Amino acid sequence: MPESADIVFDSRTALWRSRSFILYWCARTSTNAAYQMQAVAIGYQIYVLSNDPFDLALVGLVQFIPIVALSLLIGQIADQYDRRAAVRACQIVKCLAAVALTIGSAGGWLGRDSILAILFVSGIARAFETPTMHTLVPGLVPRSLLPRAIAAAVSATQTAVICGPAIGGMIYSWSGQPTAVYGVCAAIFFVASVLISLVKLKLPPLERKAVTLQTLLAGFSYIQSRPVILGALLLDLFAVLLGGVSALYPIFARDVLQAGDAAPFVTGLLRSAPAVGALLTSVVLAHISLDRNMGRVLFASVAVYGLSIMVFALSTSLVLSLVLLAIYGASDSISVVIRQSLVQTHTPNEMLGRVMAINSMFTGTSGTLGEFRAGTVAASFDAVASALIGGAGALAVALLWTRLFPGLYRVDTIASKQI
Repeated sequence: MPESADIVFDSRTALWRSRSFILYWCARTSTNAAYQMQAVAIGYQIYVLSNDPFDLALVGLVQFIPIVALSLLIGQIADQYDRRAAVRACQIVKCLAAVALTIGSAGGWLGRDSILAILFVSGIARAFETPTMHTLVPGLVPRSLLPRAIAAAVSATQTAVICGPAIGGMIYSWSGQPTAVYGVCAAIFFVASVLISLVKLKLPPLERKAVTLQTLLAGFSYIQSRPVILGALLLDLFAVLLGGVSALYPIFARDVLQAGDAAPFVTGLLRSAPAVGALLTSVVLAHISLDRNMGRVLFASVAVYGLSIMVFALSTSLVLSLVLLAIYGASDSISVVIRQSLVQTHTPNEMLGRVMAINSMFTGTSGTLGEFRAGTVAASFDAVASALIGGAGALAVALLWTRLFPGLYRVDTIASKQI
């Protein structure tokens, strides 16, 4: 891989002496922070409007649909066009959606259906943005630093997840309405579009090829031919689909933890807590790469992920709940770094967009459809039962995958030739 001219090679400081990597990190942090702020405001606003947990499930569903419906198109665009331009366009669309939420909330005409419609448009932009943003990393650092760069990029996301929900919940609580939150988000999305425009990549120009059924499905064929990568993606898909509980945070804040008037702020804290654990873990992994027993570490992290959710479901203490969610986030961070390192290290650049689009479809499906699952089960039973069932399901998946994908369990290093 060509090495960027603005990178100074030092085993520990090279990442942070690259101007383009810093710009990328700031853009990724800011846009994810705004997305998390917006998620808190939308979730609590809809729950206040309808008082129906199923509407929280619909929030996840309208963001899930674009990821699945457009995944093949997303990968094709990422492999044939300027990836920075695609990310920039996504920021502008999200900015305009946030402006619509701001105007609608201020004008008093924003109801459940209109919120979901605007969120659907924003979800389309995010569906294009997420995998394309990931494909930029190999053009910013040399191959030897890729696992650390991925860990640092994960830390960008987790920093945003820590700051975004807490800030969004605080602004909502102080103002008593979501209008200010949406306005701040619109400004941040615009800033992110400027930052990503300044990033410089050092990769060969992408060759445009005729779109055929074979090129559209090339990413699936590539993943299917590598059982270790397929197993890692499916492990994340089913574990997060079952174990995801973010849709339940407003219910836990108001009804389980009895937060009263502070419920919006506590909702933000609950959203931030997993990111605290994830951020601390990813910062460590950005300096000390995982290079032994990676398969075993991956499965152990998923098992801890499921167990932490089961205990969280039974907690009535805010402090204990936050600690458990931090553990939940730390274990998920380890899984993300290992999985993305496997995919990005063993995928050629000319196919990386399509493979990362599928990866994003898996992760996006698990996250958004996981919210739908959690909300639906909570509507049928209650939030505690939904979290308990989900945590037990994630633990069961980790155990089952050791039988279904033994090669993944035996992976030792990222560079392993058995992948």
